[in-house]
Amino acid sequence: MNTIFFYISLVFYSLATIFYLSYLIVFKKIYIKIGFYLLLTGFLCHSLALGFRIAEAGYFPVTNLHESLSFFPWAIIFVYILYNLKNPIPILGIFVTPLAFSSMFIASLFPNIIKPLPPILKSIWLPIHVVFAFLGNAVFALAFCGGILYLIQERALKNKRVKGIYKIFPSLESLDAINYRCLTIGFPLLTIGIITGSIWASYAWGSYWQWDPKETWSLITWFIYAILLHERLTVGWRGKRAAIMAIFGFLVIIFTFLGVNLVLYGLHSYNSW
Repeated sequence: MNTIFFYISLVFYSLATIFYLSYLIVFKKIYIKIGFYLLLTGFLCHSLALGFRIAEAGYFPVTNLHESLSFFPWAIIFVYILYNLKNPIPILGIFVTPLAFSSMFIASLFPNIIKPLPPILKSIWLPIHVVFAFLGNAVFALAFCGGILYLIQERALKNKRVKGIYKIFPSLESLDAINYRCLTIGFPLLTIGIITGSIWASYAWGSYWQWDPKETWSLITWFIYAILLHERLTVGWRGKRAAIMAIFGFLVIIFTFLGVNLVLYGLHSYNSW
């Protein structure tokens, strides 16, 4: 059942992406509304897929590339829906939906196989650690989308081309506020994710820190966002500089999430399980 709902959600995400992107051509808000409801329907189906997989596998589904690439977009859309309900900026969906769909599509290319977990992964710390880590990354994904929007809008204003598509973009102040809100929410989540991972490592390997490539790059990611938060609070970093840092930080997250697991061999590598 998890496979069926996975592909149903993939279809809804693709349709949501089409409607959101179509808004850039026709400028009719109905496309945004339809896109959001398609995204919401896809999210519900995706949630069912994850629920069925947990029931079928008996563990939290983030232990291989297919599962991780599937859970990541679920977390991104979850965060986007919550943010959109409280601080509606529907235009963010133009970037969120392609990002989520791309991750789901790539996940569909990897084997959807349920295998017995290695003893080291059979721990209550698995869901605790990964939920905080993925939610933190999802919040930063939203900051990434807001950062791209900021740079596009800032360049349009600089070149005095505020017409057509640029008129539907939020103000620079609103986009900078997204950056700051995401930073203040995502950073604590990322911090808790690293702390719970260290506690789990202590139980699993007898040490809180192994300087495994995944741990090292997670720490690098933490420092990037710590610097951005510190500079915003003390020096007053805002606008373009903060947007660029948000984009750069998320690219480092992507490398930590995928590149380290695929390129650098370590305790967190999928091929080591």
